[in-house]
Amino acid sequence: MLYVCPTPIGNLEDITLRVLRVFQEVDLVVAEDTRHTGQLLHHFQISRPLESLHEHNEKGKTARILDLLREGKKIALVSDAGMPGISDPGSFLLQEVIAADLPLEVLPGANAALVGFLQSGFASSQFLFYGFLPRRRKDRLQALEGLKGQGYPIIFYEAPHRLCDMLKDLLDVLGDRRISVSRELTKRFEETRRGRVKEVLDHFQTERPRGEFVITIAGGEPASDVEKSEDDILHLLEQLMSSGLSRKTAVEQVSGKYRLPKNQVYEIALRINS
Repeated sequence: MLYVCPTPIGNLEDITLRVLRVFQEVDLVVAEDTRHTGQLLHHFQISRPLESLHEHNEKGKTARILDLLREGKKIALVSDAGMPGISDPGSFLLQEVIAADLPLEVLPGANAALVGFLQSGFASSQFLFYGFLPRRRKDRLQALEGLKGQGYPIIFYEAPHRLCDMLKDLLDVLGDRRISVSRELTKRFEETRRGRVKEVLDHFQTERPRGEFVITIAGGEPASDVEKSEDDILHLLEQLMSSGLSRKTAVEQVSGKYRLPKNQVYEIALRINS
């Protein structure tokens, strides 16, 4: 069994009793940084063999871990903080374990994205978790262009030395939207700053960013080119159905493209003779 074990994102009290029990039962702990995880285990007076699994060796180590699982070994997978595989090493290993039909159990626990989102106070039951934007500015701007029409709050992670550059790009591409920037979540110097992108940027240009950041930005309005009349919708439906798509499939595609309720699009589709 491979156990995916979330670890505290700052405050050690946020580890779960279940994770501690699993640590005591496994044959091996696979960690992003064995020194960091060794300190965590030592704090809770647990001694277990440790092996590293990080972005540079994950593919090479995966075959060995699969062999151990086939032998019946119990293995815990952890990252330095939070949930392995979420902007941290582990996702490739999980894919291979599932493909090999080996037992897998994901334990719930600490996650910085959800904490940062709730700290924002944005009233939305829906959101998009993006994680880290690309490091190169050209790629980062391209990624943000693709998020312009996203109507839900978007959650990002960012390192302190790239925070101001990221905020400048958010301002340039997404505009001066409402934003919430949290740092050092669950730790001693936890802080959340809310406002507009420009005022938060101004703050961090005068006060050097410190710690790891979770950024939540408000969703934008859908792009104007999706605001189509019923005639436009009808014309597109006719094109899709004449190309061989069923009425149902055509309705689904148009509904997704123009962000419209399916029943509204279906009513328009009924005008077309099948």
